[in-house]
Amino acid sequence: MSDSIPNPMPLPDPIKVALIEDQRTIREGLTVLIGGTDGFQCIGSYASMEEALPCINARLPDVVLADIGLPGMSGIKGIGILKERYPALPILMLTVYQDDERIFQAICAGARGYLLKKTPPARLLESLREIVGGGAPMSPEVARRVLELFQQFSPPAHVDYHITPHELRLLRLLVEGHNYKTAALEVGCTVHAISFHMKNIYEKLQVHSKSEAVAKALRDHIIE
Repeated sequence: MSDSIPNPMPLPDPIKVALIEDQRTIREGLTVLIGGTDGFQCIGSYASMEEALPCINARLPDVVLADIGLPGMSGIKGIGILKERYPALPILMLTVYQDDERIFQAICAGARGYLLKKTPPARLLESLREIVGGGAPMSPEVARRVLELFQQFSPPAHVDYHITPHELRLLRLLVEGHNYKTAALEVGCTVHAISFHMKNIYEKLQVHSKSEAVAKALRDHIIE
C-alpha cells in the first residue's frame, strides 16, 4: 500500500486579516479588496503599529498584512512584538523595500512572507491564503535575494558562547538524553543546582528549552 499525501490544512472561512499600512489610499484600497472578496474579512485597518497592537490583542486575526515603513514604530519592530506574543501568527510584509537589510531584518523578526506593493491583487489574495495554510509567499525578486543571501552566508565552524567546562558537561549529558534528575545523579549534585546551571546555559545560548539547547549545541559544534 503506497503512502498517501496528507490533505492540506483547512483554511478558516473567512480568513480574518488585520492590515497595517500608513498610506491612506493604499490602506483603503486593500481594505476594500480584502473585505469585498469571498472568503476574506478585514477585521482591522490601522495606520500605525501603535494603533494596531492593542486591537490585535483584543481580536486575533488569522494573518497580519503589514508595511515596513510606518510612522513611529517600524513594521519590523512591531512584528517582533507580535511574534513574541503570538508565535504561530503568520505575518506577511507588503512593502516597496527590496534591499537585503530590510528583507533579512523582517525575516529574522518573524515575517513568514514578503511581497512588494506592485504585487497584483489576485496574487496578494492567493498569498494570504498560502501563508495561512502554512506557506511562505515571496515576490520573485525577494525570493531571489533571499537565496543569494543564504548562499553568501557561511556560519562559523565553532561559536564561542563562553560555556564553562562544568556547563559543557551538563550540555553533553542533555545531548546524551539525560533529564535534570538523571543529570544530577550523574554529576553528584541536586536537581536545584542543575536547574541553576541550566538557566545560565539558556541565557548564554539565547534559548528557552532543553530541546533548543541541544539543537544549538549540536548545530554550532559546542558538543562534537
